Amino acid sequence: MCLALPAKIEECEGDTAWVRIGDARMRVNLVMTPEAGVGDWVLVHAGFSIQQVDEATARETWDLIEVIPQEEEDEVMR
Repeated sequence: MCLALPAKIEECEGDTAWVRIGDARMRVNLVMTPEAGVGDWVLVHAGFSIQQVDEATARETWDLIEVIPQEEEDEVMR
């Protein structure tokens, strides 16, 4: 299974950018989303920004991701 995570672009340097993914900051390649800029949300997979998304979609995705550990813990406790 592949997973792309929403990230907010904080800095751009040519075709690379520094993004914030949760509490982590990482450098990603923007070659597949050259129109993305500072303040934009993108989906990041394997070090590449693969698609721009709006902020509402990004936050909704993070809300769902944050629920997964709790659901797994609940399942183990049953």
